This record gives sequence, C-alpha cells and structure tokens, in this order.
Amino acid sequence: MLTKEELPDCPVATTVQLIGGKWKLLILRNLLQRPWRFNELKKSLEGISQKVLTDSLRSMEADGIISRTVFPEVPPRVEYALTALGQSMRPIIKAMEDWGISYKQRL
Repeated sequence: MLTKEELPDCPVATTVQLIGGKWKLLILRNLLQRPWRFNELKKSLEGISQKVLTDSLRSMEADGIISRTVFPEVPPRVEYALTALGQSMRPIIKAMEDWGISYKQRL
C-alpha cells in the first residue's frame, strides 16, 4: 500500500493511480458481482495475459482493494474478493456504467 506522500496531491489522480487502466476497472466490475477464482477472471477478461492479470491482482491486493483467500485443499483453491475499501468503489463503477449506457444511447 502506498503512503500518503507517495500518492498524487490530486484526489482524481489518486483514484486513477489505484484503479486506472482497462484491466483493473474490469476486474473491479467482475468482483462487484461475487468472489472469483483466477482462471474464471482470466476467461471472462478476453485478451488479458496471465502476467497482466497476476500483476493487477497483486497491485490491487497491496493497495487494500481486494483480498486473496487460499483454501487449504488439494489442489489449492484461491479466490479474489473485494474488501470493504473495494466495495466502496461500487458507486464509481455504477456511475461509469450509467454514463456508458447514456453515451451509447446517443449514438
């Protein structure tokens, strides 16, 4: 997790730094529905590489947005879910969804 000193002064830039980019937003979109396993996420995000998904999940976990739970099974099962901080982004993603719907209706 970044310290306050490492984050941009602008709050919008802070948000973009934490969830900016195509893949993190789409991962958030999926995790707002329910917890997902790695391979489920990979299959649902057409075009994402394993490395980019792994790096995005690790970054979001380090920032406290998602949690990673390893179940002691054979083979091990890992699930990713939103933390309370991640859940607090629900209105942001909903506003983006609403805007996208509105924009598409104008075309």
